[in-house]
Formats: sequence, C-alpha cells, structure tokens
Amino acid sequence: MKKSTQSEIKTETLIVETPKRGRKINPNSVRQMRLAELEAKRSNGECKRGRPVNQDSVRQRRLNEMKSRAELTGGIIKRGRPAKIKEAAVEKEAVVE
Repeated sequence: MKKSTQSEIKTETLIVETPKRGRKINPNSVRQMRLAELEAKRSNGECKRGRPVNQDSVRQRRLNEMKSRAELTGGIIKRGRPAKIKEAAVEKEAVVE
C-alpha cells in the first residue's frame, strides 16, 4: 500500500510602497478648478455636451415618424425598397382561386 502525502505550499506576498509618479497636482490651479466644476455638472446632469438637436429639422421629423411607425408595428421597421412580387407566385394564386 502506498502512503499518500500531502504537501502544503505557502506563498508570501510582499507589499512594497512605491513613490508617486508623474507631476504633482495643484488643486487650486485654474484647470483643476474647471475640471472639478465640469465633474460636478456631470454628476448633477447639468453638463450639456455636443451640438444641440433642432426638433424642427427634417431629419428629426423623419426620425419621430419612424419611431411612431415602429410603435404601431410592435418595434419592426421595414427599411428600403419593398420586395418585388414574382409573377410565378401571382399566377399560382390566380389559378387556386
């Protein structure tokens, strides 16, 4: 019979503090004050970024129309040109009726 042996592996982690890297930040500088103000506006939802949307534009009217059409059809929007009905399919339907 074999004897089973269990060995334990112990690992030690050393935490070494390293000095701060990069330039020091002056919290009273104009740039840091501006960044802090922008962050505060973002957290409050007051920061407006990008170009404002003109609700009266042709594109916005078209997008609103597409959205309302999608709500009526259950979220399905058909885009592009409609499929052409093949003549063979039309003839078969006429014969059946």
